[in-house]
Amino acid sequence: MSWDIMIFSLKQKVATPEEISDDLFVPVDFDAVLVKHIKHITAEDDHREIKGDNYSINYFVDSEPKGYLMINLYGENALFELIMISKINGWQIFDTGNGQMIDLDHPEKNGYQGFQNYLSLINRK
Repeated sequence: MSWDIMIFSLKQKVATPEEISDDLFVPVDFDAVLVKHIKHITAEDDHREIKGDNYSINYFVDSEPKGYLMINLYGENALFELIMISKINGWQIFDTGNGQMIDLDHPEKNGYQGFQNYLSLINRK
C-alpha cells in the first residue's frame, strides 16, 4: 500500500493544513524540479516513477504549474529523498494518512512510523 503525501509550495510555513488558503500557493513545475535533483525518473505519458534503494516514488505531472503535488511513496527512504528536495526548495510535506504536516527537521516525530501505525490500524478493521 502506498503512503500518500502532498507537497506544498507556499509563501509561508504553516503548522496545519487548515492554515492554507488559495492565496498562499506558489505555482511550481514540480516535475522539472524533481528531474533537476533526481536523475533516474521513468516517464510514461504523464506518470513518473523514481526508483531508489528500497523505495519508489510515483506521481503524475500537471500541464500547468501548481502549488501542490500528490505523491505516492513506497518505502521509508522515499520520504528522506523528498525531505532533502523540499528543504532546498522551501516546500512542506503533508501526510494524508494522519492529517499532519511532516516535520522536515525531525521526520521521526510523525513520518514513516506514523504511516506504519496507520496501516496497522486499518488492517485491524
